[in-house]
Amino acid sequence: MKIVLFGASGMIGQGVLRECLRDGGVTDVVCVVRAPLGVRHPRLREIVQEDFSDFSSAAGEFADADACFFCLGVSAAGRSEEEYRRITYDWTLAAAHALTREGGEPPAFVYVSGAGTDSTGNGRVMWARVKGRTENALLAMPLHAYMFRPGYIHPLNGETSRTPGYRRLYAALSWLYPVLRRVAPKQVTTTEHLGRAMLAVARRRGGGERVLHSPQINAAALE
Repeated sequence: MKIVLFGASGMIGQGVLRECLRDGGVTDVVCVVRAPLGVRHPRLREIVQEDFSDFSSAAGEFADADACFFCLGVSAAGRSEEEYRRITYDWTLAAAHALTREGGEPPAFVYVSGAGTDSTGNGRVMWARVKGRTENALLAMPLHAYMFRPGYIHPLNGETSRTPGYRRLYAALSWLYPVLRRVAPKQVTTTEHLGRAMLAVARRRGGGERVLHSPQINAAALE
């Protein structure tokens, strides 16, 4: 299975990349990045891309991909809706369009959204509204699209956020994860489970639930 991965430098993407490289059924991982990751592996290749609104130059790498795991995202804090939409909606749809192809089995496209996403796309909360519109657009495309809506994501195996505020938050809350796992198991998952679940749904070839929350993500990770 050939995987195209976006957002490999972020906390979620780091965990997903690790699981992809650990899976014997994954033959190639192509990471689309702005700067080299500094990771070396015989099954890993990188595409350094400056413009995330146009992936025509990567068409050759995308043509035979079995799945795309889209883990790229930013916080809405301090951003206008226009800026947030450009990164969240426009870039995601540009990648999805680049993965579509005529004839044959369509690839899987797994998009990391978030708990609280507004499926109507018309709610008052800006980030949830934009995420909802992004989800709806992906689900309407000729892809095996899956939406992941995790709640709290606990980093494992050394994954760290690139956002200083998030790094401090995770450092402060790390002790709380065992408690959350006991008292609110339906609201938590891990970077490891996210990676394994993405691989599992990619292998479904369009079957199963299309929108997965933390309980479904954790269950898929055990398939």
